[in-house]
Amino acid sequence: MRITTRTGPEYWRAYLREGAGRAGDQDVRTSQAATLAWGTRMKGFLLCFILGLLCSILGTCMLWLPGLGLIVFAVLYSVGNLCALASTMFLIGPCRQLKNMCAKERALATIIMLVCLVLTLCSAFLWKSNGLALLFCVLQFVAFSWDAIIKLCSVCF
Repeated sequence: MRITTRTGPEYWRAYLREGAGRAGDQDVRTSQAATLAWGTRMKGFLLCFILGLLCSILGTCMLWLPGLGLIVFAVLYSVGNLCALASTMFLIGPCRQLKNMCAKERALATIIMLVCLVLTLCSAFLWKSNGLALLFCVLQFVAFSWDAIIKLCSVCF
């Protein structure tokens, strides 16, 4: 992992202008001084995204196993969606990702996806209902796709 640092005059002017020694100043300096290089961000994005895709596919294959198939499916599919969601944090950063997810036009899709994720796990572990688990997984997929479409439309238009 390569870390780039900003030690030029602009950094120090900003540092002095904002004031040293304030509460939280260490966090500001840390975030300004260390960022992931673009190549490292892309590697993290691809790793998380591919891991999420593999978990979702493996979970779907495990659904048809007798016995624990439903529980394994619900866990792997939900973990896969969380990994895919976390993958974009490598590209734009976690704070900006959370702000984007809570933005007015994307908040409903985010809430639906997270609620369906929790309900998928509840239907597998608590209610032991295959039909509900599948329904909530489909709703997770629809909400995740809806969120991605909203994101693409906001970038393109």
